[in-house]
Amino acid sequence: MHQQKQPIQTALCKALTLAGCIATLGQTVGAAQPASTTQHLQLKDNNWEGSLILQGVYYHSDKDDDHHEHGDEHDHDHGHGDDHDHGSHDHGNHDHGHMVTLPGFPAGSHQHSFKDGLQAGHIEAVVSGNITPHLNARVTTAMLDTDHGLEVELEEAFVESASLGYGTNIKLGRFFSDIGYLSSKHNHEWDFSDTPLVYEGMFGSHTNDDGLQFSVVAPTDTFMQFGVELFKGDKFPANDSGNTIGASSFFAKVGGDIGTDHSWQAGIGHWRAGDVNNREGALHEHPRPDGSMHSVTPEFSGDSKINTVGAVYKWAPNGNPKERNFTLQGEYFQRDEGGDIAMIETQNGSTARQFTYNGEQYGWYVQGVYQFRPHWRVGLRHDRLGSDNRLSNPDGSAVSEHALSAAGLADHGHDPKRNTVMVDYSPREYSRWRLQYNQDEHQPETDHQVILEYTHSFGSHGAHSF
Repeated sequence: MHQQKQPIQTALCKALTLAGCIATLGQTVGAAQPASTTQHLQLKDNNWEGSLILQGVYYHSDKDDDHHEHGDEHDHDHGHGDDHDHGSHDHGNHDHGHMVTLPGFPAGSHQHSFKDGLQAGHIEAVVSGNITPHLNARVTTAMLDTDHGLEVELEEAFVESASLGYGTNIKLGRFFSDIGYLSSKHNHEWDFSDTPLVYEGMFGSHTNDDGLQFSVVAPTDTFMQFGVELFKGDKFPANDSGNTIGASSFFAKVGGDIGTDHSWQAGIGHWRAGDVNNREGALHEHPRPDGSMHSVTPEFSGDSKINTVGAVYKWAPNGNPKERNFTLQGEYFQRDEGGDIAMIETQNGSTARQFTYNGEQYGWYVQGVYQFRPHWRVGLRHDRLGSDNRLSNPDGSAVSEHALSAAGLADHGHDPKRNTVMVDYSPREYSRWRLQYNQDEHQPETDHQVILEYTHSFGSHGAHSF
């Protein structure tokens, strides 16, 4: 499922229109104020702030882009209408666009992957401030230079309550989910240049969607936060439920301090979409005996559920991270899906075959980052994924291995994994150079990747969360 690409002017106009809608909502909530103070978005009393986050990247990969997508050939059963022999057909010629292709994981998510050479990275323009004394707003527009040209995406556009009391908070609009530790963090907040593989497989690049979040912080000495989220459900792994609420989630977090040097936080989360409708996977092609190409696209309809658990530990001498600090974190995700997969003919849109699908995908990462002296950090990370997917014909009979591959769910006997090491230098608070190396084995062929990244933030920038 691709994000819509559009000219920057159109995207910015949409952002401004949405900002106007936010302002109108602010008028309603803050109706007790004189109309003149909320009629327009004005920098009254300097309460509106803007920032621009720039990124430059050099990326090198050893992977041959024309290599077979899955690194091997498959045996095929001619006994079924969609089971043909690919022979030595090169899957690297498939047009996967920006779809994540992790063995055993359904494709369809939108991934902002790097390309070889120098490039502009993930650029963000942020405007935030107060609409009324009880309502804040934030709009984040991201820009990325891709093979298809400049891509502009409205990542965030939400209003958020302030000073409701009793530790409660309400957020409305487009925002990042809070079900995982990294799920609500922006790219420039990551400790590595790319997101863990399990996030790519579960959500793609981002967990943002349009919806409502309600959270409460308990009045206890130990930090305890609980929240529920209701989403439209148009973003992967959900898709076009046709309902006002197509996906929902629950999260709980607990944390505290141990003396002056140590702090911790642990959390659980649950996300579900009960009515996923025609979620597209990656295009699948193979040659017919007459030399022409036959192409189908898998479409999943059914239920999808994700559970997660994670923990973070931080150390800083006397609670002051300026000189030295260390962070250790890890998360585990598991997704269960059940329903039907229809193989849709590209040529005429008809259903070539239909399967009953029950799948499980899971994965985890653990990482540690150590600031050994002011401005300098080193980090290590390990990712690992796995899956257990099953297809059958509607009558319950077995299907060939090729059917699982055509549906984009075969793991080909390979569990994706990756090892990463990085070192970064921050000459000032909002400026950072990073050098990173990935030993990437998310496909059977090991890919050695080198990333050199520069990030700089201009303008006002709020403090990052724990």
